[in-house]
Amino acid sequence: MLYALSTCVWCKKTRAFLDSLGVEYSYEYLDLLPDKEQKEVLEVVKKWNPACNFPTLVINNQKCIIGFQEDKIREALK
Repeated sequence: MLYALSTCVWCKKTRAFLDSLGVEYSYEYLDLLPDKEQKEVLEVVKKWNPACNFPTLVINNQKCIIGFQEDKIREALK
């Protein structure tokens, strides 16, 4: 699951990288969600990433990668 902002360059790069790897994933653009839903999703993000930096990538509900980090993403997906 990728938590992102629609205006974030690094979020877009992360999506493009995941796409290039052919990985199936879901994503949420927090800034495009209605207020109530945005607050609920933000609480989920805070559990993985208390600073709420974006992008926040949660892999198999087990590992969290914050920011655009190709090497860490590639390693986590092996």
